[in-house]
Amino acid sequence: MTSKADQELTTFILDEWKRPVPDAVNQAARAVADKFGDCVSGILFYGSCLRTGDIEEKVLDFYVIVDSYKEAYKKRWLAIANQICPPNVFYHEQEVAGMTVRCKYAVLSRSDFAFRVRPECLNVSVWARFCQPCILLLPKDEMTKQSIAGDVAQAMKTMINNLLELIPGATNSRDLWVEAFEQTYAAELRSERRGKGLEIYLLDQDRYDALTALAEEAMGIVPGPIPPIKQPPRTERVVPRLKWFARRCNGKFVSFMRLVKAAMTFDGGIDYLAWKIKRHSGVEITVTDRMRRHPILSGISLFWGLKRKGAFK
Repeated sequence: MTSKADQELTTFILDEWKRPVPDAVNQAARAVADKFGDCVSGILFYGSCLRTGDIEEKVLDFYVIVDSYKEAYKKRWLAIANQICPPNVFYHEQEVAGMTVRCKYAVLSRSDFAFRVRPECLNVSVWARFCQPCILLLPKDEMTKQSIAGDVAQAMKTMINNLLELIPGATNSRDLWVEAFEQTYAAELRSERRGKGLEIYLLDQDRYDALTALAEEAMGIVPGPIPPIKQPPRTERVVPRLKWFARRCNGKFVSFMRLVKAAMTFDGGIDYLAWKIKRHSGVEITVTDRMRRHPILSGISLFWGLKRKGAFK
């Protein structure tokens, strides 16, 4: 049975989803949804374009939530690839009122999304991503909308719980979210420099402060006086540290496999990744015709060189 605190947290998410988005975003989301027909549960819009409101010459980020992979794809191998190593990632662009609107969209099933926001999920990518602002576009119906909002609320609780296991002393909202984002960025192949967590927190400080109180109440965490600082037993943090080490190993391996898979599904993927890496880290990649013809082999050969240059954490 859902508690009152859980309902309040879900209501917070639903209220956020009332925020209007540019017509160009809605048109792009509808065009992407049309590729999958009636099996679309909804499309989650998230990322830097939502945070800043700037979409011109940028790439929109969507998660397409589908009823099942079998229904979503005509090609069986795409359904299998999405099941084995979710999500599949694709690229779409279109003209809207004279502006080229570009987006990348990841595909995830309802069941996969519900699992990947829970504490049992070792990989951080979904529960960390959807702690940040998002808006559900084109929900199938009200029940589906409520259900996905509940999953997003669960992502908040998972993030906070996993961080507090590692750093119980993160007693205020700023400490908690900044460190949580830094830890989860470190658990993926990310091109962002250290300090990105603080930037994200400051963009929506009031939001994260409000969410902290709501999520902690839903988790049964009662705010109290800050305990005196003392040296904890050395064995006390062993299990949380091992968990986060496992998340980093899992996250980097899975992120690499997703990049390899995206080379087969993402039109212009090599060019997009080069642009993305330069934008976030300043590391420039010269993309050759050979790399475009053989994106997987080229990507693997470049990977360690890019990592040495600091393109990935």
